[in-house]
Amino acid sequence: MKHIPNILGGLLGLAFIASAIAYFSGASGPPPIPGSPTEHFMAAFIPTGYMNFVKVCEILGGLLCMIPLTRNIGLLFLGPIVLNIAAFHLFVSKSDLPVAAVFCLISAYLLWAGRAKFTALLNR
Repeated sequence: MKHIPNILGGLLGLAFIASAIAYFSGASGPPPIPGSPTEHFMAAFIPTGYMNFVKVCEILGGLLCMIPLTRNIGLLFLGPIVLNIAAFHLFVSKSDLPVAAVFCLISAYLLWAGRAKFTALLNR
């Protein structure tokens, strides 16, 4: 049981790093359908450079999440990104909800597994 957070942290970090590398290499999948809400959403993210910033944070958070000693810092980086992924799939694209749910569940489990270190921040 003590190895489950290490395995899930590695998988979560690897998923975010692979996603960011796919984005930067141009292999992130087909473009959204013209005129769709997804296309409008991405039209605001990509030209402004915000998506590049998010992907760099995904690489950094993924690397930190893979290392047990820095996992909680990685989760601090990835938490808002996971929340945005879930909101995007729930409200904008209305697809791939199981994938977003898996990211949320893994992140929540890792937060729960490292809760003692997070509560130390609050109990000063």
